[in-house]
Amino acid sequence: MTRSSAGFDLTPIDAGKRAEMAQGLSAEARHVLFEHGTEPPFCGGLLHEQGDGTFVCALCGLPLFRSAAKFDSGTGWPSFREPFAPDHIHEIRDTSHGMVRTEIRCARCDSHLGHVFSDGPAPTGRRYCLNSAALRFQRTT
Repeated sequence: MTRSSAGFDLTPIDAGKRAEMAQGLSAEARHVLFEHGTEPPFCGGLLHEQGDGTFVCALCGLPLFRSAAKFDSGTGWPSFREPFAPDHIHEIRDTSHGMVRTEIRCARCDSHLGHVFSDGPAPTGRRYCLNSAALRFQRTT
């Protein structure tokens, strides 16, 4: 078993288990997570979520972002300053659609989450731009 810096299991999930886990997902979530899709701006169900808690991967439940790191970027997608733990996110160079961007994926299940940009607020200067369909919100009780 591979453990993250925050103590979570990062052991990769095989294709069979991913398919099994995806059975309960919406068509939009499957499109985002598996086909690198993007939901329309200002439509995501977690855009305005302001509660205390953790945003986790919609497929495997790995904690990805704390609510304290969320900010309103004005872009129409949930945005965060920093991940829950740096090793919970994989960054991959993305040259699709005639652009050069940095795609972010879940470190455990390799699902597409969104992109990260270097126009975020202090102290990190980063803006992790996520699809709501790629996330679930777990409220702190």
